Amino acid sequence: MNAFTPDRHQTALRRLLDEGAAHGPEYGQGLSNHLPMALSALERLGADGPRLREFADAYVHDKAAPAAPPPTPWPDGQAWTARLDDIAAWPAYRTLFRDQIAHDGPAGVLARHVPLLMRGCGAVAFHGLIRAAHAVQAAHDAELADALAYWACRWMDLGESASGGTAADPGEVLEPLAIASIDAPLIALRMQAAARDPAFEAVVSVLRIDDTTLPRIARLAARLYARSGNFTVLHLVTSALAVRVLLPFLPDPRAGVAAYWRAVVAGVVASRLDLSALGAAPNPMPWSELAAAAVRSSDEHVIKLVDAGQLEQQAYGGAPDWQQACTLAVLRDDR
Repeated sequence: MNAFTPDRHQTALRRLLDEGAAHGPEYGQGLSNHLPMALSALERLGADGPRLREFADAYVHDKAAPAAPPPTPWPDGQAWTARLDDIAAWPAYRTLFRDQIAHDGPAGVLARHVPLLMRGCGAVAFHGLIRAAHAVQAAHDAELADALAYWACRWMDLGESASGGTAADPGEVLEPLAIASIDAPLIALRMQAAARDPAFEAVVSVLRIDDTTLPRIARLAARLYARSGNFTVLHLVTSALAVRVLLPFLPDPRAGVAAYWRAVVAGVVASRLDLSALGAAPNPMPWSELAAAAVRSSDEHVIKLVDAGQLEQQAYGGAPDWQQACTLAVLRDDR
């Protein structure tokens, strides 16, 4: 199946994504608009048209999602990198990516831009990355343009890693982690501070990046969430799937995984998680029950986690780490 050809009827989802384009990329004090991501996850989990509509209406009402700013043309001749990490540039980036997708198709645009964007994959707590992957999964060109625009205008460069690490297990690398997290209100701000710590590079450079690295990181993230319920770690679970979705558009997948690993280390620091004091994972609920609970949920993070967890468990198999992670999220949501 072509990544941009829906494999089943998606009329309700596509209509709501079209409508959702009327809203800006953020609300409140720099919080990401999760509506398009949650809708695509709900559709994969089995939500019907009325449930998608109910969720969308409630989300817009509860979050007071602001209207999108008017379209702005991208200046002729200006490099697309000229306004990275400039939230005011979202309307212009939106126009740029929509025009490029209309001309070159989504696959060509992704291949052109994702390699550099991956270096800033931790932007807004991974939400630029995650939103772009959801747009690919939904096969919705306009939403993809808006997602790439958000990723670009909130791009967060955490630097590049030197090659040559020898450790294969990211869990062993993180176990002695001793980088203090600053007290900042947003995950991304704490990640930036972590990357500036002198000890950061020494931790990041230990891991060997190969074809097994992303699956190892993904499983580690699921295990950490299942044993902690940490909100920041939840984003590591959903972002690992997003990286897997976008890897086919990278000419050098290992470079993309290396950039993601840097952001993961920063994210673990930002989580303030005590890796030596994790609890026990819950007994896993059946996937059918998890999916049904997520479809009923009003929590966009629970919805996205169950969607990602189910896809990751299907892809990687083995121990039910994602099932346990999703079980914890659903049990907490039901309280």
